[in-house]
Amino acid sequence: MVTPSEPGREPRPGLSRRKLLGAAGVGALAAGAAGGGYAVGREPAAPIVVDPDAAPVPFDGVHQAGIVTPAQDRLYFATFDMTSEKRSDLISLLQDWTAAARQMSQGNDVGKFGAVAGSRYAPPEDTGEALGLPPSGLTITVGFGRSLFSVDGKGTGVARFGLDGQLPDRLKDLPSFSGDRLDRALCDGDLAIQACANDPQVAVHAVRNLVRIAFGRASVRYSQMGFGRTSSTSTAQVTPRNLFGFKDGTANIKVEEKSDVDDFVWVHENEGPAWLVGGSYLVSRKINMRIETWDREPLEGQERIIGRTKGSGGPTSGGDEFATIDFATKGADGEPAIAMKSHVRLAHPDFNKGAKLLRRGYNFVDGSNGLGQLSAGLFFLAYQRDPEKQFVQIQRSLAGLQNDLLNEYLVHVGSALFACPPGVGPKGFWGDKLFT
Repeated sequence: MVTPSEPGREPRPGLSRRKLLGAAGVGALAAGAAGGGYAVGREPAAPIVVDPDAAPVPFDGVHQAGIVTPAQDRLYFATFDMTSEKRSDLISLLQDWTAAARQMSQGNDVGKFGAVAGSRYAPPEDTGEALGLPPSGLTITVGFGRSLFSVDGKGTGVARFGLDGQLPDRLKDLPSFSGDRLDRALCDGDLAIQACANDPQVAVHAVRNLVRIAFGRASVRYSQMGFGRTSSTSTAQVTPRNLFGFKDGTANIKVEEKSDVDDFVWVHENEGPAWLVGGSYLVSRKINMRIETWDREPLEGQERIIGRTKGSGGPTSGGDEFATIDFATKGADGEPAIAMKSHVRLAHPDFNKGAKLLRRGYNFVDGSNGLGQLSAGLFFLAYQRDPEKQFVQIQRSLAGLQNDLLNEYLVHVGSALFACPPGVGPKGFWGDKLFT
């Protein structure tokens, strides 16, 4: 079993080839950046400028990195089920994961001896595939599923791991939505890990080592790799495109928008157990896209379905990408320029009681299906303060063939909700306040 160093302990000097080889390319971070976020009620940290080649993102901070951190290019997401029911094993797992994540996010190997030192007659502490690679903006974010707090199966009415009274009221099972075809193997989980980086090998290395560390205490339930972010979380980033070829996330919450971040992302005082204050809720959804069917849709039809032009990304009511959407504008045919069932209209805050989400989704391609079609789509990730008033509100507006025109080309096959604790200090570990 891998034995990472204790939380807060620095790796021994000279042992990290990643640190040595990557140091020459480390770029400067934006002044005042700390943990990728800011405290509720305070001025926001400046957005972290992620150098695709080198820059490490600070691990310790008020909030976990990987939420308002400018979205990286690659994703490796995994959920886990606890295989041990011992409270001590859950605590030690979170401690070990935190220690390893802290080291890897800074470009160091896992453990005291890493991938090439230590006994030659024992497995290396680090798997080694990231040797020589810079940090690549790696962030690792953890979340807790509802099942982690559930009552045990022994009929005693006692919550698992002694977590009685710690289940957040808002950490509920997501409701069923019209059109869902959920595969239960792609849903839920006790724990979730989101690893984002600008190099896929760095993200894979991170999750691979965390899986290895978990052996005997937790096992992977499902995982998903993603490429090509489908949203921007900073005004410094250009808007990316999804696999339908449209700009995605133009109106996403940005880290620079401090009032929106505070109102829609972070859990406030008196909104749940104390251990979650300063944290957030994460919704993950695996959405298959009917790529071949979409590709046969005329351009005019595609733009009507989305409510934006394919080239500039501007709304079909007129203007460039960031123009204010005018839902009252009529087209030459007298019909609304933004179709009543267009994706843009139904997802807009004006039609969802003001609800907004911080999205961090990614494209995925899992090869081909049995019909020779692309098995591809969107791995949707969204952070929020209140899932019922935000994600559920918006998804109810969109779901079903009678609502969003885009649903003819989408199938939701995976779904989960996780509570993500706040960040940690140099001597803390993920979720430490949950056990005090």
